[in-house]
Amino acid sequence: MKKWLLLMATCLPLFAQANDTLTLDWIDLIPESERNLFNDRGMPMIDHESDVTQQSMVGNVRPELNNSQVKIPGFVIPLEGDANTVTEFLLVPFFGACIHVPPPPPNQIVYVKFEKGAPVQELWDVVYVVGTLKTETVSHDIAQAGYLLEGVSIEPYDE
Repeated sequence: MKKWLLLMATCLPLFAQANDTLTLDWIDLIPESERNLFNDRGMPMIDHESDVTQQSMVGNVRPELNNSQVKIPGFVIPLEGDANTVTEFLLVPFFGACIHVPPPPPNQIVYVKFEKGAPVQELWDVVYVVGTLKTETVSHDIAQAGYLLEGVSIEPYDE
């Protein structure tokens, strides 16, 4: 019995580490100090009566999320790959983001590098992307992303 308890005590931390993946919502990528400046779709609220400089103050990232293992849902905008797989893409919070002008702020766009390639047929609807999140700005022709995600898996969206 003692050997069994010792074995369980030794293996329990390994199981706990496997579940250290944070499941994030898009609001979680916005610093607390900026959240009241965004609407429910993750876009900055526009007040045409106010000072324009306030609107340019949004888009900061949360540095404490750097190097976190995360799972985040979103829509895929393919950037690199071939007819069967996508190796680099933008993950955005709603369908059509970055295609319509203006794009979401940088903290609402995640640049994903998926080295092994994600199957194209799995990317038309909202999906979860799992991997290591970096607070690294990536500029692309269509948008600037505030986060980089080193993707390891794509999972079906289940909510």
